[in-house]
Amino acid sequence: MRAVFNNVIDRSSAAACVRDRHAQAVAVVRWALVLVPMAAVVGTLCASFLWSLDAVTRLRFAWPWLLYLLPLGGFVVGLLYHLTGRSVEGGNNLIVEQIHEPGGGVPLRMAPLILFGTVMTHLFGGSAGREGTAVQLGGSIASGFGHAFNLDAEGTRILLMTGIAAGFGAVFGTPIAGAVFALEVLAIGRIEYRALMPCLVAALVGDWTCLAWGIHHSIYRIDAVVPVDALLVAKAAIAGVAFGLVGLVFAEANHALGGWLKRIVPYGPLRPVIGGVAVIALVTLFGTRDYLGLGTLAATPDSITIASFFGPDTHPWSWALKLLFTVVTLSAGFKGGEVTPLFFIGAALGNALAPMFGVPTGIFAAIGFVAVFAGAANTPLACTFMGIELFGATYAVPIAAACFVAYVCSGHNGIYLSQRIAVAKLPASGLTPNATLREARAYRAARRRGPTPLRGDD
Repeated sequence: MRAVFNNVIDRSSAAACVRDRHAQAVAVVRWALVLVPMAAVVGTLCASFLWSLDAVTRLRFAWPWLLYLLPLGGFVVGLLYHLTGRSVEGGNNLIVEQIHEPGGGVPLRMAPLILFGTVMTHLFGGSAGREGTAVQLGGSIASGFGHAFNLDAEGTRILLMTGIAAGFGAVFGTPIAGAVFALEVLAIGRIEYRALMPCLVAALVGDWTCLAWGIHHSIYRIDAVVPVDALLVAKAAIAGVAFGLVGLVFAEANHALGGWLKRIVPYGPLRPVIGGVAVIALVTLFGTRDYLGLGTLAATPDSITIASFFGPDTHPWSWALKLLFTVVTLSAGFKGGEVTPLFFIGAALGNALAPMFGVPTGIFAAIGFVAVFAGAANTPLACTFMGIELFGATYAVPIAAACFVAYVCSGHNGIYLSQRIAVAKLPASGLTPNATLREARAYRAARRRGPTPLRGDD
């Protein structure tokens, strides 16, 4: 009798296992039918975007007078957003907010608006990046697919994460970093592993699609070879303090100047006009155009680009100049992103610090390339993976050490104000789980006027 009972139990368990695997297979197929075409569309748009950036940058090199139209171009983009794009002015922060609390979704018009705005910024010489555009393209297209397939709130959240992964992976050619970034950027100290596989698939498809269109990413080589020992790791960790503090300065300067401009110039389209005039003034003051645009292409053989910092020559103040040009551009409302300028700033800072530590410039340029971004975006894991994807695994340990230290040293600050503090980096009175970086900034300002509790989203 016991044998019969055990046999029935075994058959029941086997049937349940088969049902579970069948349901899992059906779910995988359904997600694949949404993810693959969505990521392919994002990869295609990123390919056209990267081609456009290359074309307008070369056009600006050929016609230097385009710089003097930067205030006018900024006004046109500002007016366009003022008239039709107020609901998407939040940019990356809007996407992060929709992932945390799904509501009306991300409007589809975000894609053409950010694409046009970023191309205009680079055509006329604003110092901006491309990650913001890629992430917003991904989020906008993912939201559109979510509505088309009538996904529920949880499905929409995951799809938005995959849109970020597809855009990030495609625009930088780093799919693993793109997948991890999409999960890590949402909240400090928490990663949603249930979305890991969808994000990886989306990042891979986005990257492969972009490559299939013939887009090639910049390659930075570390020519010098030194052994990875405890001393090199210690030097990278110490330098990580500087990388984290510079990431903090970049983020806070951008928020502070942007907030000040909004207070003194309430009419949005006029802020890029002021920023454009300021960028032209900086070019005149310093007598160089090397800090305009992405910083990946050179107008002349002796121009400074990101690749310059991997060579033997030292450029002590290039990181500070790029930081200044970029903060003025982005805080005035020009469209683009922060990440590629942060790569420039990080590589330049690593190049400047290398002689002090007795390390070849190329190695510290590579470490700074990702570590400043890790501090500014609070994404040390994604930046570690990016460093490995871009520069190989040889220097994975010092890269990780610098990224983790930079992450800690940047505090509860960052370029994405809607990022939440799931787990505080350090014990801090008044910080509650799930408070946003925006609330953390408000709390720090309020402490000057007296103790005020910071209320997060419980």
